[in-house]
Parts: sequence; structure tokens; C-alpha cells
Amino acid sequence: MIEKAEALEKQLAEAVHHEGKKGPGTNRGIETMFRSAYRVQMELTSLADNKANMMISINGIIISIIIAAVAPKLDSNPWLLLPTAVMLVGTMISIIYAILAARPRVLRSAITLEDLEHSQGNILFFGNFANLEKEQFTEGMLELMQDKQVLYETMIHNIHDIGMVLNRKFGLLKLAYTSFMVALILGVLSFMGVFIWILQRAG
Repeated sequence: MIEKAEALEKQLAEAVHHEGKKGPGTNRGIETMFRSAYRVQMELTSLADNKANMMISINGIIISIIIAAVAPKLDSNPWLLLPTAVMLVGTMISIIYAILAARPRVLRSAITLEDLEHSQGNILFFGNFANLEKEQFTEGMLELMQDKQVLYETMIHNIHDIGMVLNRKFGLLKLAYTSFMVALILGVLSFMGVFIWILQRAG
């Protein structure tokens, strides 16, 4: 009994000493890391959505102006056809990629408590737990909080899943901005080239 009490006292002292540390590896350090990672992921998600919405608005305005102001003049000015087509095609490609980046894409995989017990699915992701009843969700969360290692693994998986979504968003945004830039460059060059050609013919 005395040996057990001494061993328990030693373990308790080590735990207190470990909790008192402020460096990495402590509970406080781990929680700060997760909090920072989630905050950065959410800020990047908001940034990606704002960039996509901005690209949708800009391309929408350009397409509206071209259709309303330029399209009626194509009959009398056929030389406008090439630069107008270049601008329309480029901006359409850009707006399609921007819409794909902003469009919600959620895989709703139905899971059960048995799946969660075997580390299948992510109870922190609403696409997985949305099919669970409130009692099942509560039970799953309580079980998750019982095991710190499983809890940390689930949070890590959640961060990775968000990162995969962000990677797709920014990939589509890169294509949207590249298409927009190419459309502007080729469109302006086309207008200038056709205008110079008309001046040369007239001269």
C-alpha cells in the first residue's frame, strides 16, 4: 500500500510538473496550435470566397457591358466580332472557374456510431454527423472527449479536410484569374490590332 501511494504521488507530481511547462507539447501549447490552425484555415476560406465573389462580379459586369453595348453594333461593325468573341470566351471561362470555387461542395457521407468507434468518418464535420440523432451525436462527442489521442487525431483529420477544400478553391481561383488576365490581354490586343488594320486599309 505504501509503495502504491508513493508511486501515485510520484505520477501526480510528474503530471503537475508537465502541466506547469509553457513550452510546446503541453496541453496549452497543443490547444493554441489547434486554435491557430483553425483560425488560419477559416480566414483563408473567407479570403478565397471573397476573391471568387469579386471575380464573379467583375466578369459579370464585363459580359453585361459587351452584350448590351457591343453586340448590337456587330452588324454594322463586323471587325468587332473577333475581339468581342475573345473577351466573351475568356470572361466566361473565368466566371465558370470562379463559380466552381465559390460553390459549396459537401460530401454527405452517412456514418454511424460504430463507424466512429473504428475511426471511420469525422464527427467534427457536419457533413458526417448531420444524419445522426441528437442523442447519438451527444454520445459520440462524449466518447470522443474521453480519449485525448483520438480527439487530437480527429481534429488533425478535420484540419486536413479543410486544407484539401482550400487547395481546390485556390486552384480554381488561379485558373479564374489566369483566364481573366489572358482575356483582357488578348481582347485589348485584338481591338488594337483590328483598329490598326482598319486604319492601314483606310490610308
